[in-house]
Amino acid sequence: MTDRLEAIGELLRRRRPAAGPLLVGVTGSVAVGKSTFARQLASTLGRWPERPTVEIVGADGFLFANAVLEARGLTFRKGCPETYDMAALRAALAAIRIGPASFPGYSHVIYDVDPSLDRRLGPPGVLIIEGLALQDGAGALGLDVLIYLDAEEADLEAWFTERFIALWRAAETDPTSFYVRFRHLDEDEARGAAAYVWREVNLPNLRQHIVTARSRADLLVRKGADHAIVEIMQPPTRL
Repeated sequence: MTDRLEAIGELLRRRRPAAGPLLVGVTGSVAVGKSTFARQLASTLGRWPERPTVEIVGADGFLFANAVLEARGLTFRKGCPETYDMAALRAALAAIRIGPASFPGYSHVIYDVDPSLDRRLGPPGVLIIEGLALQDGAGALGLDVLIYLDAEEADLEAWFTERFIALWRAAETDPTSFYVRFRHLDEDEARGAAAYVWREVNLPNLRQHIVTARSRADLLVRKGADHAIVEIMQPPTRL
């Protein structure tokens, strides 16, 4: 894994702008491991000889709040393109190139935008933004590089289910968690609920929207069933 991350880091060095931060997008399916990959990549890039500062932000902070989604009839479309404030996302990415910018935060525990997680950042050496809302490609979003994390659908479903169950278990002692509403279920029933959400929400979003970023990405990173990187692919006209 370390060697492959180092190889990705070397590819990204080629795309550093002459001035200002390198803006790197990381996208892919729900549960593909975008946040973990972003942290690992940040650690790798932070070891470049010049020791750049590396910041990570989440695109999910640009989701409309749950109350807004409910008012617009979009609750069960959450994660689809129309549920993000894309104008605000593009504006923040443009602003961070030349000065401080604000990035809203999102909590997967309360399953909503969380103002306490908002961040005000000055231009770092590298900014990594990870999330679903990056299907339009690097150029359309004002990024320097877009990385797409790819995996088999069966693995994605398994990873989503395990994350759902972990949050379901944690909700037993956290009354603020969104997953409290599932605590009346036993584990088999909770796994059934996860399968329903995957089948009715996440899989259609993957097939209809998220996967379109694969053909627009500058770098494809394929993961195996154990989350290890098994292949790095560069479209011939990119990087």
